[in-house]
Amino acid sequence: MQDWINKKAEAMRDLKKTQKTKRKVRQNRKKGQKKSLPLRKILHRALRVGVVVFSGALMVVGSFLVVQLLLASDMFRVDQVSVAGGAHLSDEQIIALSDVQTGLNTFELDLDLIGNKIAENPWVRTAQVQRVFPRQIDIRIEERKPVAIINLGYLYYLDEQGEVFKVLDADDSLDYPVVTGFDYQKIKQCDSSCVDDLERIVALLQDLKEREQFKLEQISEINRAANGRLVLFTLDGGVKIRLGHDGFGKKLDRLEQIYAELKPRLSILDYIDLNVDEKVIVRIERPTRAAKG
Repeated sequence: MQDWINKKAEAMRDLKKTQKTKRKVRQNRKKGQKKSLPLRKILHRALRVGVVVFSGALMVVGSFLVVQLLLASDMFRVDQVSVAGGAHLSDEQIIALSDVQTGLNTFELDLDLIGNKIAENPWVRTAQVQRVFPRQIDIRIEERKPVAIINLGYLYYLDEQGEVFKVLDADDSLDYPVVTGFDYQKIKQCDSSCVDDLERIVALLQDLKEREQFKLEQISEINRAANGRLVLFTLDGGVKIRLGHDGFGKKLDRLEQIYAELKPRLSILDYIDLNVDEKVIVRIERPTRAAKG
C-alpha cells in the first residue's frame, strides 16, 4: 500500500514538472516572435532620399549648363584693357607683354601667368592683373627706378633698392652718376660685401639728392676702392672727394659748410679728404695735370 502511495506521489511530481516546462517553452516562443516591418515608413524615407539626390543632380547639371552658356556668350569677352604704373614702358608695350587680346573670354585668362609674362621685362618689378566684370582687364605695374649706372664691363642700371637690373641700350638715358669698382661675377653671385656696398651707395645717392649745396647733380662718379672705401668725383673738374667707409652724412655736412667757397676753385683742386674728424682737408696742387697743360 505504501509503495502505491509513493508511486502516485512521484507521478504527480513528474506531471508538475512537465507542465512547468511547457509554460516556459510557450513564454520563449512568445518573446521570440518578430514584429512586422513598417513598410510605409521605409518607402517614405526612400522617397525623400531619392528626391534629395535628384534635386542635387539637377542643381549640378543646371549650374554646369549655366556656366557653359556664359562662357559661350559675348557678355564676358574682353573689350578693354587698362594699364597703370608705366613710366618707361608705354601702355601699348605693357599690353603687348601681357598678350591679352580683345575678344577673348575673361574666364579663360590665366591672370597669374599674364602677370609673370609682364614681370619678365627688366623694367618691371611687380605686375598685378585683375578682372573688372564684365568685360575689362586691369593691369597695374610697379617699375624699377634707376638711380645710377654701374660699370660691369657693360653699363647697367642700378635701381633704388641696390639691384642691377638692365643693360643700357641706345635709347636709355645716361643722365645718372656712374658707379665703378664692382665685379660682375660677384654681383651675379650676390656676394654679401657687394650687396652691402651697393646698398650704402644707394643710401648715399638719396642723401645727395636731398642736399642744397653739394647736390647729386654735381657728382659724375662713385668709385668703390679695393679696400671698400668710397670716393666721389665731381662733375666739374673731376675732383676726388674721399668719403671712407661710413658716416657719410656728417662728412658731407662739413663739406657743405665750405663748398660755396670751394666750387669756383674746383679746377685747381686735386682732392678733398673728409676722413679726418671735424676737418676738411683740401689739396690744391695738381702737379700731373699742370705738367700736361
